[in-house]
Amino acid sequence: MDNELLESLLKALEFSPTNSELRFQIAKIYLNSFKYTRAEEHLIILLDSNNNKEYKYLLAKCYYNQEKYNLTEVILEELTENSNNIEYLELYCNALLKLENHSEALSVYQSILQIDNRYFNPDFESVFKLAVTSEEDNFVDEDAIALFKKPNVNFSNVGGMDNVKEEIDLKIIKPLLHKDLYKAFGKKIGGGILLYGPPGCGKTHIARATAGEIDANFINVGINEILDMWLGNSEKNLHEIFETARENKTYVIFIDEIDALGANRNDINKTAGRTVINQFLSELDGIDSNNDGILVLGATNTPWYIGPAFRRPGRFDRIIFVAPPDEKARESIFKIQLEEKPTEGIDLKQLAKKSKEYSSADIKFSIDIAIEQKLLESFKDGIPKPLKTKDIIKAFGKIKPSTKEWFGSVKNYALYSNDSGLYDDIITYLNIKK
Repeated sequence: MDNELLESLLKALEFSPTNSELRFQIAKIYLNSFKYTRAEEHLIILLDSNNNKEYKYLLAKCYYNQEKYNLTEVILEELTENSNNIEYLELYCNALLKLENHSEALSVYQSILQIDNRYFNPDFESVFKLAVTSEEDNFVDEDAIALFKKPNVNFSNVGGMDNVKEEIDLKIIKPLLHKDLYKAFGKKIGGGILLYGPPGCGKTHIARATAGEIDANFINVGINEILDMWLGNSEKNLHEIFETARENKTYVIFIDEIDALGANRNDINKTAGRTVINQFLSELDGIDSNNDGILVLGATNTPWYIGPAFRRPGRFDRIIFVAPPDEKARESIFKIQLEEKPTEGIDLKQLAKKSKEYSSADIKFSIDIAIEQKLLESFKDGIPKPLKTKDIIKAFGKIKPSTKEWFGSVKNYALYSNDSGLYDDIITYLNIKK
């Protein structure tokens, strides 16, 4: 650092404290000299009077170098919105990696590559590149980002849901475990299955457990990881997801809120929306690629928004209703949720009986409410108070089954819009007489 230059600038600043350019130069000198705290002080003063992007970026650099990664993220989240500045995005990606937010960091990294396809950063490549162990085994490395991991759960970790498990076993697991038999009859391995039902009833959990049951790689894709505001990016995201699966068989792709992709094309006015749907249908069909061994599981709370093109043979031709857990299933869920928690004399059968119409999420929420009350009691002497049956039953009075509203909506579709037979399981479940 040129001490003489800095001293002269600081003296000049004393006579002209509102000179922004002068203060900015001082901040940059401090930053380049690794005096991040001093640089931070001047940049904060500058930002009080001017919301300049360069000031914000340098302040984010100060925070990053001081290991204040949360503050770095807050600044750069705003700064990179709709921005093509690779320098900003690069720092943002680094901050997210420090915070171990790998999925968001990957999204930022992909944005950089879309801006400049020649961009190369060896540090990012080492984090995001999906390593393949060998050409013969050809599976995604376990140390890759969480999006591409093999699940560590299977059907034994799913409470109840015996009918759903049996249907999945017949339609998914057996074909994958007995490939030669199915190929002998010309039956395709893989395909698409749609899981539908009220929210919070375990659609995501059963999808992950399915992948674990067949020891398959699992991609859990949120709709926000597909849809992109920039024209053409959503189609590219979809293609990359399917290409990853094709290169690393066997694979389960799980897409939650699939109704956002599965809307009736006649209801989509914008060309961009129609092209995304068409791209998805093309990937499902595997027109230019081999989808053998790839299972696509979609989940939705609103099956009435899924267009008929998605339900034709070869696409999501197998539809499974994931009902709220029955009494036996609720008993299993309570048992799983209460494991490793301090309890005393829990009557699982009584809890299951009194939680009729509750979803898995409702059950977990009721336990959380009971735990919060026990924590308040435990704060008094610091000794954990065990959960009892009456504590959880008391919590039932504070929440209503979240499934009721959903069944109120779907009942109308089952009665008046069931030409395709989509809602036959709902009619049976609700014991509706036609």
